[in-house]
Amino acid sequence: DAAASAWRDWARTPLWRRAAVLKEAARLLRAQEERIGELLSAEVAKGAKDARSEVVRSADLIEYCAEEGLRVLSSNQMITSDAFPGTDRNKLCLASKVPLGVVLAIPPFNYPVNLAVSKIAPALIAGNAVVMKPPTQGSASGLHMAMCFHQAGLPAGLLNVVTGRGSEIGDYLTQHPKVSCISFTGGDTGLSIAKKAAMVPLQMELGGKDACVICEDADLDLAAKHIVKGGFSYSGQRCTAVKVVLVERSVADALVAKLVPQVEALKVGMPEDSPNIVPVVSKSSADFIEGLVRDAEAKGATLLQAWRREDNLIWPMLVDNVTKDMRLAWEEPFGPVVPIVRVGSAEEGVAHCNASRYALQGCVFTKDIDKAMRLSDAMETGTVQINSAPARGPDHFPFQGFRDSGIGSQGISNSILMMVKTKTTVMNLPSPSYTLG
Repeated sequence: DAAASAWRDWARTPLWRRAAVLKEAARLLRAQEERIGELLSAEVAKGAKDARSEVVRSADLIEYCAEEGLRVLSSNQMITSDAFPGTDRNKLCLASKVPLGVVLAIPPFNYPVNLAVSKIAPALIAGNAVVMKPPTQGSASGLHMAMCFHQAGLPAGLLNVVTGRGSEIGDYLTQHPKVSCISFTGGDTGLSIAKKAAMVPLQMELGGKDACVICEDADLDLAAKHIVKGGFSYSGQRCTAVKVVLVERSVADALVAKLVPQVEALKVGMPEDSPNIVPVVSKSSADFIEGLVRDAEAKGATLLQAWRREDNLIWPMLVDNVTKDMRLAWEEPFGPVVPIVRVGSAEEGVAHCNASRYALQGCVFTKDIDKAMRLSDAMETGTVQINSAPARGPDHFPFQGFRDSGIGSQGISNSILMMVKTKTTVMNLPSPSYTLG
Protein backbone atom coordinates (compact mmCIF):
# COMPACT_ATOMS: atom_id res chain seq x y z
CA ASP A 1 0.00 0.00 0.00
CA ALA A 2 2.87 2.39 0.78
CA ALA A 3 4.37 1.79 -2.65
CA ALA A 4 1.03 2.18 -4.41
CA SER A 5 0.45 5.49 -2.63
CA ALA A 6 3.92 6.90 -3.27
CA TRP A 7 4.73 6.34 -6.91
CA ARG A 8 2.48 9.00 -8.48
CA ASP A 9 4.18 11.86 -6.67
CA TRP A 10 7.55 10.39 -7.62
CA ALA A 11 6.43 10.13 -11.26
CA ARG A 12 5.71 13.88 -11.15
CA THR A 13 9.22 14.58 -9.84
CA PRO A 14 11.52 16.00 -12.54
CA LEU A 15 13.91 13.49 -14.02
CA TRP A 16 16.98 15.42 -12.91
CA ARG A 17 15.81 15.24 -9.29
CA ARG A 18 15.26 11.49 -9.52
CA ALA A 19 18.71 11.11 -11.04
CA ALA A 20 20.25 13.21 -8.26
CA VAL A 21 18.79 10.89 -5.60
CA LEU A 22 20.18 7.85 -7.39
CA LYS A 23 23.63 9.41 -7.68
CA GLU A 24 23.65 10.18 -3.98
CA ALA A 25 22.58 6.61 -3.21
CA ALA A 26 25.50 5.39 -5.33
CA ARG A 27 27.90 7.60 -3.39
CA LEU A 28 26.62 6.31 -0.07
CA LEU A 29 26.75 2.70 -1.25
CA ARG A 30 30.34 3.11 -2.37
CA ALA A 31 31.19 4.39 1.09
CA GLN A 32 29.73 1.16 2.54
CA GLU A 33 32.04 -1.05 0.46
CA GLU A 34 33.80 -2.60 3.43
CA ARG A 35 30.75 -3.05 5.67
CA ILE A 36 28.44 -4.53 3.06
CA GLY A 37 31.33 -6.60 1.72
CA GLU A 38 31.71 -8.15 5.18
CA LEU A 39 27.99 -8.94 5.25
CA LEU A 40 28.16 -10.61 1.83
CA SER A 41 31.02 -12.80 3.02
CA ALA A 42 29.16 -13.71 6.21
CA GLU A 43 25.78 -14.35 4.57
CA VAL A 44 26.58 -16.01 1.23
CA ALA A 45 30.25 -17.02 1.69
CA LYS A 46 31.48 -14.70 -1.04
CA GLY A 47 35.22 -14.13 -1.02
CA ALA A 48 36.17 -10.83 0.62
CA LYS A 49 37.65 -9.34 -2.55
CA ASP A 50 34.70 -10.36 -4.72
CA ALA A 51 32.25 -9.12 -2.09
CA ARG A 52 33.75 -5.64 -2.05
CA SER A 53 33.87 -5.66 -5.84
CA GLU A 54 30.13 -6.39 -5.95
CA VAL A 55 29.41 -3.31 -3.85
CA VAL A 56 31.52 -1.02 -6.04
CA ARG A 57 30.03 -2.49 -9.22
CA SER A 58 26.55 -1.88 -7.83
CA ALA A 59 27.32 1.77 -7.13
CA ASP A 60 28.66 2.14 -10.67
CA LEU A 61 25.45 0.59 -12.02
CA ILE A 62 23.26 3.04 -10.11
CA GLU A 63 25.25 6.03 -11.38
CA TYR A 64 25.12 4.81 -14.96
CA CYS A 65 21.39 4.17 -14.64
CA ALA A 66 20.80 7.71 -13.43
CA GLU A 67 22.57 9.13 -16.48
CA GLU A 68 20.98 6.69 -18.92
CA GLY A 69 17.55 7.42 -17.50
CA LEU A 70 17.98 11.11 -18.27
CA ARG A 71 18.65 10.26 -21.91
CA VAL A 72 16.17 7.42 -22.43
CA LEU A 73 13.18 8.86 -20.58
CA SER A 74 13.46 12.43 -21.87
CA SER A 75 13.40 11.23 -25.47
CA ASN A 76 9.79 10.79 -26.52
CA GLN A 77 8.10 10.81 -29.93
CA MET A 78 5.83 12.98 -32.00
CA ILE A 79 4.26 10.97 -34.80
CA THR A 80 2.37 12.55 -37.66
CA SER A 81 -0.60 10.95 -39.36
CA ASP A 82 0.39 11.53 -42.98
CA ALA A 83 2.73 8.55 -43.11
CA PHE A 84 -0.28 6.21 -43.32
CA PRO A 85 -1.91 5.87 -46.76
CA GLY A 86 -4.98 8.03 -47.29
CA THR A 87 -4.38 10.43 -44.38
CA ASP A 88 -3.27 14.03 -44.21
CA ARG A 89 -1.10 15.69 -41.59
CA ASN A 90 -4.00 16.60 -39.35
CA LYS A 91 -3.21 14.39 -36.35
CA LEU A 92 -0.17 14.78 -34.11
CA CYS A 93 0.50 11.85 -31.79
CA LEU A 94 2.63 12.51 -28.69
CA ALA A 95 3.99 9.18 -27.41
CA SER A 96 5.32 9.35 -23.85
CA LYS A 97 7.00 6.85 -21.53
CA VAL A 98 5.11 6.62 -18.25
CA PRO A 99 5.76 4.51 -15.12
CA LEU A 100 4.11 1.16 -14.54
CA GLY A 101 3.45 1.75 -10.84
CA VAL A 102 4.80 -0.80 -8.35
CA VAL A 103 7.71 -3.03 -9.37
CA LEU A 104 8.32 -6.21 -7.38
CA ALA A 105 12.06 -6.94 -7.36
CA ILE A 106 13.30 -10.39 -6.30
CA PRO A 107 17.09 -10.83 -6.48
CA PRO A 108 18.98 -14.12 -5.84
CA PHE A 109 21.39 -15.12 -3.09
CA ASN A 110 24.54 -15.10 -5.22
CA TYR A 111 24.43 -11.37 -6.02
CA PRO A 112 22.02 -9.97 -3.42
CA VAL A 113 23.28 -6.40 -3.86
CA ASN A 114 24.18 -6.11 -7.54
CA LEU A 115 21.16 -7.96 -8.88
CA ALA A 116 18.95 -5.98 -6.52
CA VAL A 117 20.14 -2.57 -7.72
CA SER A 118 19.92 -3.77 -11.33
CA LYS A 119 16.16 -3.88 -10.72
CA ILE A 120 15.72 -1.04 -8.22
CA ALA A 121 17.64 1.70 -10.03
CA PRO A 122 15.85 1.35 -13.42
CA ALA A 123 12.49 1.15 -11.67
CA LEU A 124 13.10 4.29 -9.62
CA ILE A 125 14.55 6.44 -12.39
CA ALA A 126 11.49 5.52 -14.49
CA GLY A 127 9.18 6.88 -11.79
CA ASN A 128 8.04 3.65 -10.16
CA ALA A 129 7.94 2.51 -6.56
CA VAL A 130 9.66 -0.76 -5.60
CA VAL A 131 8.91 -3.62 -3.26
CA MET A 132 12.04 -5.73 -2.86
CA LYS A 133 11.99 -9.24 -1.49
CA PRO A 134 15.68 -10.02 -0.80
CA PRO A 135 16.94 -13.60 -0.70
CA THR A 136 16.76 -15.32 2.66
CA GLN A 137 20.55 -15.59 2.63
CA GLY A 138 21.51 -12.09 1.67
CA SER A 139 18.77 -10.14 3.45
CA ALA A 140 21.11 -8.14 5.70
CA SER A 141 23.23 -7.11 2.71
CA GLY A 142 20.08 -6.11 0.85
CA LEU A 143 18.77 -4.07 3.79
CA HIS A 144 22.02 -2.16 4.13
CA MET A 145 21.97 -1.42 0.40
CA ALA A 146 18.36 -0.20 0.63
CA MET A 147 19.30 2.13 3.49
CA CYS A 148 21.63 3.96 1.12
CA PHE A 149 18.61 4.96 -1.00
CA HIS A 150 16.69 6.18 2.03
CA GLN A 151 19.67 8.13 3.35
CA ALA A 152 20.05 9.69 -0.10
CA GLY A 153 16.65 11.36 0.31
CA LEU A 154 14.38 8.92 -1.50
CA PRO A 155 10.83 9.77 -0.36
CA ALA A 156 9.06 7.35 1.95
CA GLY A 157 7.18 4.47 0.35
CA LEU A 158 9.27 4.28 -2.81
CA LEU A 159 11.60 1.47 -1.74
CA ASN A 160 10.07 -1.11 0.55
CA VAL A 161 11.88 -4.24 1.74
CA VAL A 162 9.91 -7.35 2.71
CA THR A 163 11.94 -10.17 4.24
CA GLY A 164 10.89 -13.77 4.60
CA ARG A 165 11.07 -17.14 2.94
CA GLY A 166 9.80 -17.28 -0.61
CA SER A 167 7.86 -20.44 0.22
CA GLU A 168 5.87 -18.47 2.79
CA ILE A 169 5.37 -15.02 1.27
CA GLY A 170 6.21 -15.53 -2.41
CA ASP A 171 2.69 -16.19 -3.69
CA TYR A 172 1.28 -13.28 -1.71
CA LEU A 173 3.79 -10.87 -3.23
CA THR A 174 3.77 -12.11 -6.82
CA GLN A 175 -0.02 -12.29 -7.01
CA HIS A 176 -0.73 -9.04 -5.20
CA PRO A 177 -3.17 -6.90 -7.22
CA LYS A 178 -1.11 -3.71 -6.73
CA VAL A 179 2.03 -5.20 -8.29
CA SER A 180 2.48 -3.80 -11.81
CA CYS A 181 5.68 -5.58 -12.84
CA ILE A 182 7.83 -8.45 -11.59
CA SER A 183 11.61 -8.61 -12.03
CA PHE A 184 12.92 -11.95 -10.75
CA THR A 185 16.31 -13.62 -10.85
CA GLY A 186 16.60 -17.18 -9.62
CA GLY A 187 15.84 -20.74 -10.63
CA ASP A 188 12.79 -22.74 -11.65
CA THR A 189 10.67 -20.83 -9.12
CA GLY A 190 10.39 -18.26 -11.86
CA LEU A 191 8.45 -20.69 -14.04
CA SER A 192 5.88 -21.03 -11.28
CA ILE A 193 5.71 -17.25 -10.84
CA ALA A 194 5.12 -16.79 -14.57
CA LYS A 195 2.18 -19.18 -14.47
CA LYS A 196 0.59 -17.56 -11.42
CA ALA A 197 1.26 -13.86 -12.03
CA ALA A 198 -1.51 -11.59 -13.24
CA MET A 199 -1.29 -9.77 -16.56
CA VAL A 200 1.82 -7.78 -15.67
CA PRO A 201 5.17 -7.42 -17.46
CA LEU A 202 7.72 -10.04 -16.45
CA GLN A 203 11.50 -9.79 -16.49
CA MET A 204 13.10 -13.08 -15.51
CA GLU A 205 16.51 -14.72 -15.57
CA LEU A 206 16.22 -18.31 -14.44
CA GLY A 207 19.65 -19.88 -14.74
CA GLY A 208 21.51 -21.66 -17.48
CA LYS A 209 23.57 -24.58 -18.68
CA ASP A 210 26.11 -22.36 -20.39
CA ALA A 211 27.92 -24.35 -23.04
CA CYS A 212 31.55 -23.77 -23.99
CA VAL A 213 32.29 -25.04 -27.52
CA ILE A 214 36.01 -25.64 -28.19
CA CYS A 215 36.88 -25.92 -31.87
CA GLU A 216 39.93 -27.84 -33.04
CA ASP A 217 41.64 -24.61 -34.14
CA ALA A 218 41.09 -22.87 -30.78
CA ASP A 219 43.83 -21.26 -28.73
CA LEU A 220 43.79 -23.96 -26.05
CA ASP A 221 45.76 -21.92 -23.52
CA LEU A 222 43.18 -19.14 -23.79
CA ALA A 223 40.29 -21.60 -23.66
CA ALA A 224 41.65 -23.38 -20.58
CA LYS A 225 42.16 -20.09 -18.76
CA HIS A 226 38.58 -19.02 -19.41
CA ILE A 227 37.08 -22.40 -18.58
CA VAL A 228 38.77 -22.41 -15.17
CA LYS A 229 37.87 -18.81 -14.38
CA GLY A 230 34.39 -19.08 -15.87
CA GLY A 231 33.60 -22.44 -14.35
CA PHE A 232 35.00 -22.13 -10.84
CA SER A 233 34.90 -18.50 -9.68
CA TYR A 234 32.59 -18.17 -6.66
CA SER A 235 32.49 -21.98 -6.69
CA GLY A 236 30.49 -21.97 -9.92
CA GLN A 237 27.50 -20.36 -8.19
CA ARG A 238 26.79 -18.02 -11.09
CA CYS A 239 24.12 -18.23 -13.75
CA THR A 240 26.79 -17.42 -16.33
CA ALA A 241 29.34 -19.96 -15.13
CA VAL A 242 30.70 -22.45 -17.65
CA LYS A 243 28.37 -25.41 -17.05
CA VAL A 244 29.49 -27.82 -19.80
CA VAL A 245 32.56 -27.99 -22.07
CA LEU A 246 31.92 -29.39 -25.54
CA VAL A 247 35.34 -30.03 -27.08
CA GLU A 248 36.22 -31.56 -30.43
CA ARG A 249 37.81 -34.98 -29.86
CA SER A 250 40.93 -34.13 -31.85
CA VAL A 251 42.00 -31.57 -29.20
CA ALA A 252 40.24 -32.94 -26.12
CA ASP A 253 43.28 -34.62 -24.58
CA ALA A 254 45.40 -31.52 -25.10
CA LEU A 255 42.74 -29.30 -23.50
CA VAL A 256 42.33 -31.60 -20.51
CA ALA A 257 46.10 -31.63 -19.99
CA LYS A 258 46.01 -27.84 -19.70
CA LEU A 259 42.93 -27.75 -17.48
CA VAL A 260 43.93 -30.28 -14.81
CA PRO A 261 46.92 -28.43 -13.29
CA GLN A 262 45.03 -25.13 -13.29
CA VAL A 263 42.05 -26.64 -11.49
CA GLU A 264 44.26 -28.38 -8.95
CA ALA A 265 46.01 -25.06 -8.26
CA LEU A 266 42.78 -23.34 -7.22
CA LYS A 267 42.73 -22.16 -3.63
CA VAL A 268 40.00 -23.68 -1.46
CA GLY A 269 38.94 -22.12 1.81
CA MET A 270 36.71 -19.75 3.71
CA PRO A 271 35.52 -16.42 2.28
CA GLU A 272 37.56 -14.15 4.53
CA ASP A 273 40.72 -15.46 2.83
CA SER A 274 39.40 -14.65 -0.68
CA PRO A 275 40.00 -18.15 -2.10
CA ASN A 276 38.80 -19.33 -5.51
CA ILE A 277 36.54 -21.97 -4.01
CA VAL A 278 34.26 -21.21 -1.05
CA PRO A 279 31.46 -23.28 0.52
CA VAL A 280 28.30 -23.53 -1.55
CA VAL A 281 25.24 -21.84 -0.17
CA SER A 282 23.56 -24.77 1.60
CA LYS A 283 23.76 -28.45 2.47
CA SER A 284 20.96 -29.21 0.03
CA SER A 285 22.96 -27.57 -2.76
CA ALA A 286 26.04 -29.59 -1.83
CA ASP A 287 23.98 -32.79 -1.76
CA PHE A 288 22.54 -32.00 -5.20
CA ILE A 289 25.99 -31.40 -6.68
CA GLU A 290 27.30 -34.63 -5.19
CA GLY A 291 24.32 -36.50 -6.65
CA LEU A 292 25.17 -35.25 -10.15
CA VAL A 293 28.78 -36.36 -9.78
CA ARG A 294 27.85 -39.79 -8.41
CA ASP A 295 25.38 -40.33 -11.25
CA ALA A 296 28.03 -39.49 -13.85
CA GLU A 297 30.62 -41.68 -12.16
CA ALA A 298 28.22 -44.63 -12.03
CA LYS A 299 27.54 -44.28 -15.76
CA GLY A 300 31.21 -44.28 -16.78
CA ALA A 301 32.44 -40.71 -16.56
CA THR A 302 36.02 -40.03 -15.50
CA LEU A 303 36.60 -37.97 -12.37
CA LEU A 304 39.83 -36.08 -13.02
CA GLN A 305 40.20 -35.21 -9.34
CA ALA A 306 39.28 -37.24 -6.28
CA TRP A 307 35.89 -36.31 -4.85
CA ARG A 308 36.37 -34.29 -1.68
CA ARG A 309 33.73 -32.57 0.41
CA GLU A 310 33.59 -31.13 3.91
CA ASP A 311 30.05 -30.03 4.79
CA ASN A 312 29.19 -27.38 2.16
CA LEU A 313 32.78 -27.03 0.94
CA ILE A 314 33.38 -28.99 -2.27
CA TRP A 315 36.81 -29.16 -3.87
CA PRO A 316 36.89 -28.24 -7.59
CA MET A 317 36.40 -31.08 -10.03
CA LEU A 318 36.53 -31.76 -13.76
CA VAL A 319 34.42 -34.68 -14.95
CA ASP A 320 35.59 -36.02 -18.32
CA ASN A 321 33.90 -38.35 -20.82
CA VAL A 322 30.43 -37.17 -19.84
CA THR A 323 27.74 -38.55 -22.12
CA LYS A 324 24.18 -37.56 -22.92
CA ASP A 325 22.65 -40.15 -20.60
CA MET A 326 24.19 -38.47 -17.56
CA ARG A 327 22.35 -35.83 -15.54
CA LEU A 328 25.51 -33.73 -15.43
CA ALA A 329 25.28 -33.22 -19.20
CA TRP A 330 21.98 -31.36 -18.81
CA GLU A 331 21.37 -30.19 -15.24
CA GLU A 332 22.85 -27.05 -13.71
CA PRO A 333 25.12 -28.00 -10.78
CA PHE A 334 25.60 -24.44 -9.47
CA GLY A 335 28.82 -25.62 -7.89
CA PRO A 336 32.53 -26.21 -8.56
CA VAL A 337 32.06 -29.10 -10.98
CA VAL A 338 32.59 -28.76 -14.75
CA PRO A 339 31.66 -31.63 -17.10
CA ILE A 340 33.56 -32.28 -20.33
CA VAL A 341 31.70 -33.77 -23.30
CA ARG A 342 33.84 -34.90 -26.25
CA VAL A 343 32.14 -34.23 -29.59
CA GLY A 344 32.90 -35.11 -33.17
CA SER A 345 32.49 -31.56 -34.46
CA ALA A 346 31.72 -28.05 -33.32
CA GLU A 347 28.31 -28.42 -34.94
CA GLU A 348 27.61 -31.39 -32.67
CA GLY A 349 28.50 -29.18 -29.72
CA VAL A 350 26.07 -26.53 -30.88
CA ALA A 351 23.36 -29.17 -31.28
CA HIS A 352 23.92 -30.23 -27.66
CA CYS A 353 23.60 -26.60 -26.58
CA ASN A 354 20.35 -26.19 -28.51
CA ALA A 355 18.87 -29.39 -27.08
CA SER A 356 19.05 -28.02 -23.53
CA ARG A 357 15.98 -26.52 -21.91
CA TYR A 358 18.29 -23.70 -20.78
CA ALA A 359 19.53 -21.00 -23.11
CA LEU A 360 21.15 -18.18 -21.17
CA GLN A 361 24.67 -17.92 -22.60
CA GLY A 362 27.26 -19.90 -24.48
CA CYS A 363 30.75 -19.37 -25.81
CA VAL A 364 32.85 -20.44 -28.79
CA PHE A 365 36.64 -20.68 -28.93
CA THR A 366 38.11 -20.54 -32.42
CA LYS A 367 40.67 -18.51 -34.37
CA ASP A 368 38.40 -18.42 -37.44
CA ILE A 369 36.09 -15.38 -37.34
CA ASP A 370 33.85 -16.80 -40.04
CA LYS A 371 33.41 -20.01 -38.06
CA ALA A 372 32.80 -18.00 -34.90
CA MET A 373 29.96 -16.07 -36.51
CA ARG A 374 28.47 -19.17 -38.11
CA LEU A 375 28.43 -21.08 -34.83
CA SER A 376 27.19 -18.06 -32.89
CA ASP A 377 24.31 -17.65 -35.31
CA ALA A 378 23.46 -21.34 -34.91
CA MET A 379 23.49 -21.30 -31.08
CA GLU A 380 19.96 -20.66 -29.86
CA THR A 381 20.92 -18.87 -26.66
CA GLY A 382 20.58 -15.37 -25.24
CA THR A 383 24.26 -14.37 -25.57
CA VAL A 384 27.25 -15.98 -27.27
CA GLN A 385 30.74 -14.95 -26.20
CA ILE A 386 33.55 -15.39 -28.72
CA ASN A 387 36.90 -16.46 -27.21
CA SER A 388 35.77 -15.63 -23.68
CA ALA A 389 33.78 -17.33 -20.94
CA PRO A 390 30.11 -16.42 -20.43
CA ALA A 391 29.60 -13.26 -18.39
CA ARG A 392 26.87 -10.87 -17.34
CA GLY A 393 28.06 -7.43 -18.18
CA PRO A 394 29.27 -4.85 -18.43
CA ASP A 395 25.93 -3.98 -16.85
CA HIS A 396 24.77 -1.79 -19.73
CA PHE A 397 24.96 -4.72 -22.18
CA PRO A 398 21.69 -6.52 -23.00
CA PHE A 399 21.35 -9.69 -20.93
CA GLN A 400 18.63 -12.25 -21.63
CA GLY A 401 17.81 -15.93 -21.66
CA PHE A 402 15.73 -18.01 -24.03
CA ARG A 403 13.50 -21.01 -23.33
CA ASP A 404 13.51 -21.87 -19.60
CA SER A 405 16.35 -19.43 -18.92
CA GLY A 406 14.08 -16.44 -18.81
CA ILE A 407 11.82 -13.88 -20.40
CA GLY A 408 12.53 -10.28 -21.30
CA SER A 409 15.90 -8.59 -21.57
CA GLN A 410 17.98 -6.90 -18.88
CA GLY A 411 20.84 -4.44 -19.08
CA ILE A 412 20.33 -0.86 -17.90
CA SER A 413 18.59 0.60 -20.96
CA ASN A 414 16.45 -2.47 -21.54
CA SER A 415 15.42 -2.57 -17.89
CA ILE A 416 14.40 1.09 -17.91
CA LEU A 417 12.29 0.58 -21.02
CA MET A 418 10.77 -2.57 -19.58
CA MET A 419 9.57 -0.64 -16.52
CA VAL A 420 7.59 1.97 -18.43
CA LYS A 421 4.60 1.82 -20.73
CA THR A 422 3.67 4.01 -23.68
CA LYS A 423 0.90 6.56 -23.38
CA THR A 424 -0.23 8.58 -26.38
CA THR A 425 -2.01 11.91 -26.68
CA VAL A 426 -3.39 12.74 -30.14
CA MET A 427 -3.89 16.37 -31.21
CA ASN A 428 -6.62 16.56 -33.87
CA LEU A 429 -6.17 19.61 -36.09
CA PRO A 430 -9.11 21.19 -37.93
CA SER A 431 -7.15 21.03 -41.19
CA PRO A 432 -3.88 19.56 -42.41
CA SER A 433 -0.76 21.41 -41.28
CA TYR A 434 2.72 20.82 -42.68
CA THR A 435 5.75 22.22 -40.89
CA LEU A 436 8.07 24.28 -43.06
CA GLY A 437 11.49 25.71 -42.46
